[in-house]
Amino acid sequence: MIPEQHFSVVIVAGGKGLRAGGEIPKQFRLIGGKPMLMRTIEAFYNFDYRIRIVVVLPEGFSNFWNELCEKHDFRIAHTIVNGGETRFHSVKNGLSEISEDEIVGIHDAARPFVSKKVIERCYKEAFDFRCGIIPVIEEKNSVRITTGYEHKPLDRTRLRLVQTPQVFPGDLLKNAYETPYREEFTDDASVAEDDGVQIKLVEGDEKNIKITTPLDLEFAEFIFRDNLN
Repeated sequence: MIPEQHFSVVIVAGGKGLRAGGEIPKQFRLIGGKPMLMRTIEAFYNFDYRIRIVVVLPEGFSNFWNELCEKHDFRIAHTIVNGGETRFHSVKNGLSEISEDEIVGIHDAARPFVSKKVIERCYKEAFDFRCGIIPVIEEKNSVRITTGYEHKPLDRTRLRLVQTPQVFPGDLLKNAYETPYREEFTDDASVAEDDGVQIKLVEGDEKNIKITTPLDLEFAEFIFRDNLN
């Protein structure tokens, strides 16, 4: 496996998560009696307790997070940085804490069920091939592409749904994030690929869902209980 000093993760929790409902951002909502963000941090800590963890929080929520950590006796070491205007800017802020010689993963705080197997696969491939790694799953629904009022079916066997962690050699990703922000930068792979970084796809996991809506939160409780069995 990769040496201790060579890997880290930036967990992006810088958004307000309003689509999930409630009075607080979704990353602080409870899953199995514990805030979602803590579940996400634990997933990487359980992969390897030595991994360096950077958490990007919405500006103004650091004290609230510290109170939650005290309330839940949460003691996993991590560094807090403030989020930015967009996800791009939040990731860039997180990368300021990462050195160029590390293998760094960028992970959504709203994906608390990422498995140890997926995490290990992504870091190992990024280390072995010195390129960007993104986990993906197949699309099982019929899909159509629209242009105005016109639409046509797409071959779903050629489509892949992108997950996180997206993992890269630190120097390549930090350099890629020196570019000015553009709206087409929807994830870290799109930023890195624009800078010439090769991207490799690896197998993701159906349970590695991104929690966005109130229905997702209900489903998350089901996954949590299922994982206990």
